[in-house]
Amino acid sequence: MIKTAIGKFLKYGTLLSSFALIFSVLLQIYARFFMSNTPAWTEETSRIFFIYAVSFASGLALKDNYFVYLDVFYESLHPKWQRWILRSIQILLFGLFGIMSYQAILFVKLGIPETSASLSISMSYCFFSMCIMSAGMAYYSFLEILKSFK
Repeated sequence: MIKTAIGKFLKYGTLLSSFALIFSVLLQIYARFFMSNTPAWTEETSRIFFIYAVSFASGLALKDNYFVYLDVFYESLHPKWQRWILRSIQILLFGLFGIMSYQAILFVKLGIPETSASLSISMSYCFFSMCIMSAGMAYYSFLEILKSFK
């Protein structure tokens, strides 16, 4: 139940962020060709939506093994070593993104008094993407750890 909800949250977050990115870029292109002044905020919103699209999609990429592997090195090893390496990588990923999840919360707190240049919104909204990415990566690496020990 929770696994499905987290997957849907990340999937729809990726889709919404990607569509918003496309819309803001198209608006910027339209404004450059057909309007006398280009809205200054479109560049910043495009950047923010891109960051969020990557943050939402990173956990899903780990879940579905879309990251790059060094197959030449990995395939030359004995299956016992292959399992050991995969477990070690997942444990290291979980540790790294677990620490990053905690630090991302502190990072969001630092961004509360700061405001973005053209949108004048709190940078904590932008920095929150790090919480989403690190939590998604930690969650799916933890599931891989559990799966590897079964």
